[in-house]
Amino acid sequence: MNENRRKFLKRGTAALAGAVLVMMIPKSLRAEHEEDDGKPFDWTKHYWAYVIDTTKCIGCGNCVNACKKENGVLKEFFRTWVERYMVTENEYVYVDTPNGGHDGFKPRKTEGRITKSFFVPKMCNHCRNAPCIQVCPVSASYISPDGVVLVDEKQCIGCGYCVQACPYGARYLDTRTHTADKCTWCHHRIWKGLKPACVTVCPTKTRKFGDLKEDSEVKEIIETIRVAVLKQELRTEPFCFYIGYDRVIR
Repeated sequence: MNENRRKFLKRGTAALAGAVLVMMIPKSLRAEHEEDDGKPFDWTKHYWAYVIDTTKCIGCGNCVNACKKENGVLKEFFRTWVERYMVTENEYVYVDTPNGGHDGFKPRKTEGRITKSFFVPKMCNHCRNAPCIQVCPVSASYISPDGVVLVDEKQCIGCGYCVQACPYGARYLDTRTHTADKCTWCHHRIWKGLKPACVTVCPTKTRKFGDLKEDSEVKEIIETIRVAVLKQELRTEPFCFYIGYDRVIR
């Protein structure tokens, strides 16, 4: 198992070896990305991944609020949200989204005594085989060389194809710009050496973010601990990994 994980990481982080790293970066974004000393940001030195520990999440919503403030997200939209799962004695799964979301889950009346309850943070999974990128007619959605799925809003025409294609309900059309928007892992922060806003405010260390090209905590977790991805059967190859994954999560 560990050997398979190492092969997976090696394949995912091989510099200049695949389509991800040869993909053109929009000129508008190249101009914005500089280190604090003014030198150009080297996209190829990093490859990011995200880990969520569902055994620690308390559903406080700090991450959701921090994301909105950091990225100027409108009240009715969410780049990240937290779902509450409750399972009854007759295995009826009740899903609530007290902190919002775009996937259509609505609170429902429970059927029977609740035997299990837990919280699951969700966001864009930054997939290597991302359906949202495949359906974009103008190539506005792309994967950066450091492994982040981004949207070039200057190129986006607001058709909404990517919103419909995302199996995780992670995209929406911003009513101010009429372009697609989503979680970027706070890319404007990570190329400055900072962590995503949601990670910095989590009181239980549920959310973890790190570089797979360095000896980071996230890399160690993926290599040594049992982790899972959402909707694995779709083969989108997400780079958002879950600890304590439960089969009822959808």
